[in-house]
Amino acid sequence: MSPRPERLGVGIGWRAELDLTVERLPGVDFVEAIAENIRPPALPESLRVLRSRGTPVIPHGVSLGIGGAEPPDRRRLAHLAACAESLESPLVSEHLAFVRAGDLESGHLLPVPRTREALSVIVQNVRQAQESLPVPLALENVAAMFGWPEDELTEAEFLSELVERTGVGLLIDVANLYTSQVNLGLDARAALDALPLDKLAYIHVAGGYAHNGVWHDTHTTAVPPDVLDLLSELSARAEPPGVLLEWDADYPSDAVLAAELDRIRAASYAR
Repeated sequence: MSPRPERLGVGIGWRAELDLTVERLPGVDFVEAIAENIRPPALPESLRVLRSRGTPVIPHGVSLGIGGAEPPDRRRLAHLAACAESLESPLVSEHLAFVRAGDLESGHLLPVPRTREALSVIVQNVRQAQESLPVPLALENVAAMFGWPEDELTEAEFLSELVERTGVGLLIDVANLYTSQVNLGLDARAALDALPLDKLAYIHVAGGYAHNGVWHDTHTTAVPPDVLDLLSELSARAEPPGVLLEWDADYPSDAVLAAELDRIRAASYAR
């Protein structure tokens, strides 16, 4: 079941540290909340306020580990489902990532091996997740710091086949594409050309910084021009249902965040 192609607009990642800011910021069409930080029986007051205004709230998971060799944990799936029901969400999003093996946690959203064997396993994991959720699922490309030597497919090829075999939606993080371009030498624009953008659910953008030639996707700075350019490139190929700004620490003023949303809107929807 693919995410509905409804227009979400421009949004921001809801964080407890930004709750009042998000409530009063102009131009926030939707928000995304980290699912692991939500208790469905006792939603934060700010999220209840936003929902009462009709603002869509999307639960965004960071720990499901759908890219692992084991089936997704049923308790984590049940939590995502409860979040979606409590928030009346249009969809749920997660990462196409490897995060654990057995009881060993990686502590990071690691890229999956892009092999045929891994793809077959992940297809089954995605189908199980879809069956457990009351709304469509969208998967996000991660910010890769390395690639597996046995990779057989490009990221775009891997995602395209996963979408074809499961119908899962795509959450394309253009900042993560930029990270892969800087750190791994992968062509972000070529990836946009190869991705099935008709299955696009929404887009992430964020800022970071370069250190010793490595790009760190920290979500703590303004979106750099190169990432905005990629957003415009994507938007020229397929009008995005939604674009969301992630900012996770070193929070700036309301005025700075409002200006960022304006920059994102201009790069996404200006024609």
